[in-house]
Amino acid sequence: MKIETGAQVLEVLRMSEEAFIRDVIPEARRTFDEQLGGRLRVTSMMGISNICKNSCLYCGMRAGSTGLTRYRISPEDVIAAGNAAADAGFGRIFLISGEDPGYGFDRLLRITAALKERGMFVSLACGEWDAGQYRELRAAGADEYVIKFEMSRPESFNRLNPSTDFDRRMRSVRAVKDSGMLLASGNIVDWPGQTMDELADDIMLMKSLGISWAPVIPYLPARGTPLAAEGGLGSRLLMLREIAILRLMIPGVHITAQQPGADLTKGLSDPEGNAAAVNAGADVLFRDLLPDPQARSFRVIDFRNLTDGGHISRVAEMTGRAVDMAGD
Repeated sequence: MKIETGAQVLEVLRMSEEAFIRDVIPEARRTFDEQLGGRLRVTSMMGISNICKNSCLYCGMRAGSTGLTRYRISPEDVIAAGNAAADAGFGRIFLISGEDPGYGFDRLLRITAALKERGMFVSLACGEWDAGQYRELRAAGADEYVIKFEMSRPESFNRLNPSTDFDRRMRSVRAVKDSGMLLASGNIVDWPGQTMDELADDIMLMKSLGISWAPVIPYLPARGTPLAAEGGLGSRLLMLREIAILRLMIPGVHITAQQPGADLTKGLSDPEGNAAAVNAGADVLFRDLLPDPQARSFRVIDFRNLTDGGHISRVAEMTGRAVDMAGD
């Protein structure tokens, strides 16, 4: 099955659930096995700061949010956690933060260099920088940078991300590509007001950007955010449709399998939700390195629940997939 055009994307997004499960899911699963050997890409991750200057309407860590304890992890503690992850067999680490002007770019360079020296594949998601700074991160050893475009239409992005704008975000996306780092980028699926045409545009933008990883999840309301007042949960079925489309459209791309199930209190570590995503073609699972109190405060969405790590072996067992923790 080939999916190459926006019209073909829309066809899958709109087809009956029965036809999708019968015709598309098996093809996505087969492509996953052929392209990635059916292996689950397991990555250690750490939220190094939950302080953010931005006021995105959907984010639980937005500036001014209450109900969470703000923190910054020192470079020494980040490096120590990364070394412990490497000792435990993890070859990859994903460091993520709010857009925190007080953390210090030099600290990011020092952390990146230390973890690369340890031999880890280093992915970062620490907000918008200028082109020269992305080049510095690459020179320090960063392999991949995650900067989500979130919404592909400027009017939607600008309304929901008032602290930046779509043109600035896309300049950052292009600068990551130009730096030599791999680009990871993607969207939010089924946020309140999103149309099928807009979702199809999101998927086509991911294809055109040549992404290495699609860090995509459905819209999950965060308590107290403006967008939560506009509508509820994004569709899990629509999320699976996007995963399958991406697997067929960009066969070798990595796709987040850390997806919610029916019981949202289990967060993104719900084996049921994760296994459904894997069976639709997703492959990326995470083991959070943060201690529980801080992990609960890294609250982009409610109920993240990534710290236990038991979901990884459970999902592998449920889906018959091997676990791959090695660096790239």
